Amino acid sequence: MTTSIAIIDFGTITTRLLIVDAHGNEIDRDQPVTRMGADLASTGKIGTDGLSRVEAVLIDYRERMDRADVGTIWAIATSAARDAADQSALVELVKQTIGVDLDIIDGVTEGRLAFAGATDGLITNDPSKLFVVIDIGGGSTEFSYGTANDGLLGVQSVDIGASRVTSTYFENDPPHAAELSAALSVIQLHLDDVVREMPSVVAAISSGTVIGVGGTITTVGAVEIGLVGEDRTALQHFALSIAAVEDVFRTIATEPRDARRYNPGLPENRVDLIVGGCCVLVESMRHLAIDEIIVSERDLLDGAASDLLERLGPSPW
Repeated sequence: MTTSIAIIDFGTITTRLLIVDAHGNEIDRDQPVTRMGADLASTGKIGTDGLSRVEAVLIDYRERMDRADVGTIWAIATSAARDAADQSALVELVKQTIGVDLDIIDGVTEGRLAFAGATDGLITNDPSKLFVVIDIGGGSTEFSYGTANDGLLGVQSVDIGASRVTSTYFENDPPHAAELSAALSVIQLHLDDVVREMPSVVAAISSGTVIGVGGTITTVGAVEIGLVGEDRTALQHFALSIAAVEDVFRTIATEPRDARRYNPGLPENRVDLIVGGCCVLVESMRHLAIDEIIVSERDLLDGAASDLLERLGPSPW
């Protein structure tokens, strides 16, 4: 009898796994960096190298899911797969390796799942309290808002992210001032789109709580507190002020890679992407007048797991 489900998220930077039991309790979680979208900016494709890195992770995941007696798998792909000319190759790889169809979700679904994951379990005495969730990924960023009473009220997805900004605007290490300025200017334009398409998010930010998810926000939080080691529980619901984010940004944006990598809390596999991600984070906080953002380790994976369990019903097995 199977007793668990699995979510696999194929992102631009990471290929992540979450296994939970029938009650939503976590059994296994991993988020290795596979850089699936590393060549997208130059080739428009994931390419054989990116697919090979993903395949190696999937072989490991297949064994882990077997050990956990996983009965249902939901494999979802986001920005890189949406953009890739060879997305069919990824679909085929997933089918051959783990035996399921790949669900390439749109930005609105991505934002909905991130909102559900980030807000699940939050305790509030005011069911009308507004929450805004910002999910900074490798290729896109989702802005969503809602309340405990009404659930999700709006989502907007824009094509800015840590990998996309890095590959499009940065030719030097550290980036030149003109490169940073160009990146921040384009991010501003995307944020203008968010405000125009979803004007209520501004009011939600001013009166509610803003939550940040994704590798950029957790990395900036880890750098701010100087996190050392694998225990990341200290990051959950850590409050990042705009002053702290600006300070981290100034530091990492002016350091070359060889110096940047020594910042406590900055993983080696994100050293070359964190400046691009930080551009998205700091400009979002500036442009949308966000004074403080709450770090959440719970995100799209957790929202997808809850969504799948709900669809399977109370007794899926």
